[in-house]
Amino acid sequence: MSKILVTYYTRSGHTQRMAEAIFNELKELGATVDLVKVDDINYAALPEYDAFIIGSPNYFGTMTGEVKTFFDKSVRHYRKLNGKVAAAFTSEGMIGGGGDAVVLDILKACLVHGMVTQGYTEIGHWGPVSIGDPDKRVLDECMVLAKDTFELVNKLFS
Repeated sequence: MSKILVTYYTRSGHTQRMAEAIFNELKELGATVDLVKVDDINYAALPEYDAFIIGSPNYFGTMTGEVKTFFDKSVRHYRKLNGKVAAAFTSEGMIGGGGDAVVLDILKACLVHGMVTQGYTEIGHWGPVSIGDPDKRVLDECMVLAKDTFELVNKLFS
């Protein structure tokens, strides 16, 4: 059975709502999944996961310092996360605020670890981006991200 970590940072609660939607969909699909704020990560446990779904608000066109710190500290597991699955999502305050750049920054950090990711054809190409509080469309995209990640993990690790 796949083991997935959904982790995020939030100040306003918008990114947390997206993380919770992803977590709930993964539970419905039968995944073993943990929902953990990025500040509460157990770094020793990272190699136990098959997939990582990481969310960050958009601050100045990139991930927050807290999410960047997650990646900085995860370097102790360099090469141990190779082949794991990665996905990302973000929330921002305005249209055109750089949300796609945030998702790509997260995915680039995952690629440095050797993780596998996929593009999307049903939602935003790299992952969900919410403008403020996630609406039904964004929450539906979060469910697609969860489903596609779950299916990819099962293809790779079954």
